[in-house]
Amino acid sequence: MGKFVITTRANGEFQFNLKAGNGQTILMSEGYTTKAACNNGIESVKTNAEDDNRYDRKESSNGKPYFNLKAGNGQIIGSSEMYESVAARENGIESVKKNAPDATIDDQTA
Repeated sequence: MGKFVITTRANGEFQFNLKAGNGQTILMSEGYTTKAACNNGIESVKTNAEDDNRYDRKESSNGKPYFNLKAGNGQIIGSSEMYESVAARENGIESVKKNAPDATIDDQTA
């Protein structure tokens, strides 16, 4: 089962990473100024993860595929790593769909 890990950045902002059952990070958030906003981001990922239309499939300037997960309002709520292939990116999206909806929360800022 997946889990959301909440940490604090060097600048004091909160962020979360969604990790698959094997511990690999499959989605990273932006920085949030409050923990409440970070938790809202997690809830938004859980809500939107299963909707394929929420995934914006992209290619970086160096040609590596990645994706952004967007909320209903179009705001990016999480980004993936850079993948070596389109197939690997699709596997990453499937992993988010599978792991996010019932993932636990591991708050490492407490």
